[in-house]
Amino acid sequence: MIELKNITKTYFEGEPNEFNALQNINLIINEGEFVAIVGASGSGKSTMMNILGALDRPTLGEYRLDGIPVSDMDDDELSEIRNRKIGFVFQTFNLIPRVDALNNVELPLFYMGIKRKIRREKAKGLMELVEMGDRMRHLPNELSGGQKQRVAIARALANDPSIILADEPTGALDTKTGNLVMEIFLKINREANKTVILITHNEELAKKAQRIIVLRDGEIISERFTTEETV
Repeated sequence: MIELKNITKTYFEGEPNEFNALQNINLIINEGEFVAIVGASGSGKSTMMNILGALDRPTLGEYRLDGIPVSDMDDDELSEIRNRKIGFVFQTFNLIPRVDALNNVELPLFYMGIKRKIRREKAKGLMELVEMGDRMRHLPNELSGGQKQRVAIARALANDPSIILADEPTGALDTKTGNLVMEIFLKINREANKTVILITHNEELAKKAQRIIVLRDGEIISERFTTEETV
């Protein structure tokens, strides 16, 4: 479970241009939920993502992940949390261009010291999960945007994280392809019971989540459950 309690993030603290990117955020995300965090540019979405992903610390307040006080951790401890519990998916895919899709998915397992045979089989299984089994040996430049994003999702799952944090994952895709990628997230949420947190400005895509949280000027202004069938 994710719990944010009275989270504030201040930039340029004590300077003339000081501002609060997040203000007094209180939020609970339960295990296995699919939550969309929605807001316009400057609403605080990126700051929220960085804190949820243990990429940054709040100025004030407490962040607990599975009961562990993340906000008090040092850099090494934050890195360990990211490696064990969180899989990241970004708008820009971040695939290594010189190696094929399968090897991109294997990479996190390589850095963990997993033996080649084991990591290869796991990577193949993840490629099948995201419906890319027939593109394993293609280089990134031989794949469409939607295919690249599916490879990126498979890579995010390699370490078997409990949370998938997706930052504008359909931002570089057309509407049809974006919807296909969203179906992959829904599949992961339903079949693998992963907690999925979608950061987006697109309210239509957000409706595919179970719950929508709307940010404006660093504050949560509304929170609602969707009416679409997601389970």
